[in-house]
Amino acid sequence: MIQIDGSHGEGGGQVIRTALALSALTGQSVQIDNIRANRPNPGLAAQHLAGLLAMAQIVDADVTGASVGSQSLTFRPQRPPQPGDYRFDVAELAKRGSAGAVTLLFQTIWLPLALSQGQSVLHLHGGTHVDWSPPYHYIEAVYLPTVARMGFSAQTALNAWGFYPVGGGAFEATITGHQQPSPLTLTECGDLLRIWGLAVAAELPAHIAQRITNRASNVLKAEGLPVEITPQRVKSAGPGAGIFLIAEYENAVAGFSTIGAKGKPSDQVADEACRELIRHHRQGAAVDPHLADQLLLPLALTPGRSTFRTSAITQHLLTNAQLIRRFLPVEITINGAEGEPGEVWILRQ
Repeated sequence: MIQIDGSHGEGGGQVIRTALALSALTGQSVQIDNIRANRPNPGLAAQHLAGLLAMAQIVDADVTGASVGSQSLTFRPQRPPQPGDYRFDVAELAKRGSAGAVTLLFQTIWLPLALSQGQSVLHLHGGTHVDWSPPYHYIEAVYLPTVARMGFSAQTALNAWGFYPVGGGAFEATITGHQQPSPLTLTECGDLLRIWGLAVAAELPAHIAQRITNRASNVLKAEGLPVEITPQRVKSAGPGAGIFLIAEYENAVAGFSTIGAKGKPSDQVADEACRELIRHHRQGAAVDPHLADQLLLPLALTPGRSTFRTSAITQHLLTNAQLIRRFLPVEITINGAEGEPGEVWILRQ
């Protein structure tokens, strides 16, 4: 059994997600201790528990420590990942109301299903647009198109928006099995083609979405960037707001977002997302900081040599690399310092 210290490095939910996916893919049992030990509320949160229980269904795993707040778990797969038609609701799995991110649940389980022996359909319920997780639109417009260049195929549809704290969102994903991915080289972004996005207000006055749109458009145009943002009022189980920006280049796509919060001015929501986009754009790298750590696992499972350049090396990236090396015979070289641009090489024999 592989022993993992859940407090090491990034020390959050990413350790759990990556370890579970690798355990499912390799058949190696894993024990994780000190789960989120340095967080204000240590242990498994609802969305981490949902990912654990969902993956357990897919590989018929024996599991201990499956409860909210648990700081230790063991996971013993009993079979390879099984394709199928799955429905996972974060609130039901955690046995408590939760807007836990279903996008993180998706990122936990999709890769084992993509490498399984048949097509799978996922029906996921929970938070689709919540802090500290990729919003649904990032998965749809940035993550999946990038891994599609490796040969992975998945189609998604947003059925309901879900914001913190109410949740109630839903999306579906159809994942093609029998995947045989190929290496990826993604170092230069090329010329910027366009920036587009959504500014949304859910169960809130429409002028909030318009104010976010106006502010973001003005900030990006002042930087000389082409931008087209659509204000949109959407329905959801509870109130929420945010902006989701997609930058399309000749060779790459990047995404940036900010979720609104009670008492947070619309201008601040717009400024935060624009600031990240501008910082990334000025570096000329092909991979945004969020995508870098998310690409590492599919690339580590792909025979051959892959490389990409990111606009910022993050603790998430460094932690993921160290964890992947525990499970796979793969060389991962990260050239650069945390917080700075850098290049990543992955070699799988």
